[in-house]
Amino acid sequence: MNDDTPITRAPAGPGALDWSSVRQRMEAARLAFDRAGMHDPETTQRILKARAQALAKAPEPELSEQLDLLAFRLAWEDYAVESRFVREVCVLEQLTPVPSTPPFVLGLVNLHGEILSVIDLRTFFELPAQGLTDLNKLIVLAGEGMRFGILADAITGMLSLPVADIQPALPTLTGIRAKYLRGVTPGRTAVLDAGLLLADDSLVVRDEPVAPRVTKPMQGEPR
Repeated sequence: MNDDTPITRAPAGPGALDWSSVRQRMEAARLAFDRAGMHDPETTQRILKARAQALAKAPEPELSEQLDLLAFRLAWEDYAVESRFVREVCVLEQLTPVPSTPPFVLGLVNLHGEILSVIDLRTFFELPAQGLTDLNKLIVLAGEGMRFGILADAITGMLSLPVADIQPALPTLTGIRAKYLRGVTPGRTAVLDAGLLLADDSLVVRDEPVAPRVTKPMQGEPR
């Protein structure tokens, strides 16, 4: 037999294996297996849409938290408070002194029908007297249901800088002044903690009548 002689196969007998049928079944099984890992067009579209939405919601690179401040001058020093605590800035008019209040409470002011206490931070912070100042700019602070005004000599503008740039308060500051300082800017502006100031109930003068104190007469005294 030479190599060109065709190979003949015996006809399939009753128990012979049908290779053609086996190959067809194997190909059908492969196609079915491949389709099992695929989705119908509607499902595929839903998955792609969900993936697109997830990518759109992917977190952006974190930016440094910014601090927006209102800067002002008081007793020849630069201060600032977070602008989110500032409700209004205006010129002080018609201040009404209130007797029997702490020295740092200058009095009350009627602002748009609301009675507010006015605080002199120079006295509250025990700042040394450095000559005459204007002290006629009223900064109204508000937060957590508390409102009052603080006085400044001048409003110097707005500042916006990263929170990380706020440096710790100077170690030379002690006592009540340091307690209410959040830190110092690179430009040496002292940032006051307005939230802590607003949480201090001693800074609010309530316009309420005080009930007279009643004492019982001692035995033997006329009633």
